[in-house]
Amino acid sequence: MSLTAVLALTVFIASYVLIATEWVHRVVAALGGAAAMVILGAVRGEQMFFSAETGIDWNVIFLLFGMMVIVALLRRTGVFEFLAIWAAQRSGARPFRMMVLLVVITALASALLDNVTTVLLIAPVTLLVCERLRLPPVPFLLAEAMASNIGGTATLIGDPPNIIIASRAQLDFNAFLVHLAPIVVVLVAVFLGLCWLLWGRTLRYDAERASRLLKLRGRDAITEPRLLLKLGVIVVAVLAGFVTHPLHHIEPSLIALLGAGACILVSRVPARAYLEEVEWETLVFFAGLFVMVGALVHQGIIGELAAFLKSVVAGQALAATQLVLLGSAVLSGLVDNIPYVATMSPLVYDLVGPAPGLAPAQQSMWWALALGADLGGNATAIGASANVVILGVAKRNGHPISFWTFTKYGLIVTVVTVALCVPYLWLRYF
Repeated sequence: MSLTAVLALTVFIASYVLIATEWVHRVVAALGGAAAMVILGAVRGEQMFFSAETGIDWNVIFLLFGMMVIVALLRRTGVFEFLAIWAAQRSGARPFRMMVLLVVITALASALLDNVTTVLLIAPVTLLVCERLRLPPVPFLLAEAMASNIGGTATLIGDPPNIIIASRAQLDFNAFLVHLAPIVVVLVAVFLGLCWLLWGRTLRYDAERASRLLKLRGRDAITEPRLLLKLGVIVVAVLAGFVTHPLHHIEPSLIALLGAGACILVSRVPARAYLEEVEWETLVFFAGLFVMVGALVHQGIIGELAAFLKSVVAGQALAATQLVLLGSAVLSGLVDNIPYVATMSPLVYDLVGPAPGLAPAQQSMWWALALGADLGGNATAIGASANVVILGVAKRNGHPISFWTFTKYGLIVTVVTVALCVPYLWLRYF
């Protein structure tokens, strides 16, 4: 390992410690770390801004930006208040029943759309219903972030790492459904039990507030029905674009930006009205994080770890599969799972080749990579894009979630869900 690589690893660890301990603001830590990588020569401008492997993932940045604009404009119509009332009434305003409903909706929507889009849409509803029932929103937001990562594991479009895996392994939409959806259904059911153990027992039912909320008419919350109709058509088109990605191959970020532009045109509101709602801190944090992880990739640090894995498990399919699962879960909790999978997928390709035509034991390594990376993203606050988005939304609305608050729950969920995948891979493929 070169001196530059050692220094780059040191900078990453130091930045990670600052983010985890919150000694400085996470954006300052991420941008400071990115700047240090540039000064040390660990990464250059063309690698930061233009490399798909080691640079900023602009697809993620612009997908987030586009959906944030759409959500900001939707908020003006009162539709989130309507959905909050609907969710509360369907659950009888009982806190844990409502959590179950929101978790199931989040998991299902994350499989059909993607987990980042889902949490951007569901978080405003959660905040409103918790405000009306005087419930702490943090447990609900944490549960939804983790449910989005679990549910998004089920399909090709549910989690960005799955798109990378599908491209490298030559897998289609149906392959993900057949191989991952069954275990995801089990994991969601188990996660609901964990929700009760982690948060459900502490939630208190306020009969007076619940009674008032149950008497409300949801349609009265819609303040601009005409605008809602126009925006609704655009949102449906955007969601359809996400779902049909395997057919047209248009990047989700471009679909989100086109949808945001169309919403701006039909709403005719001042730019400040929606730009103020964009989570700029979240976008900048992502950029800094991508640069730091990209520097590690460029310096060959993650590649060396991958080569070590290859040497350890060569010729041992079961051991290799379980090591990929567990190793991916650990590393995806430390670095964002998108650049991690971008780095690991070529290694798995070298080990077993493209998925079609492989024996089940060999093909299992691709599914181990997807399960480990997607579920491991729940381990820490920066392990998955949805986690970072939820933290940004929570802070903006006056309910900050610390790195360790997320992580102390996320580690439990990750350990349980990944542990269930160990026998699943063994029984199904070996």
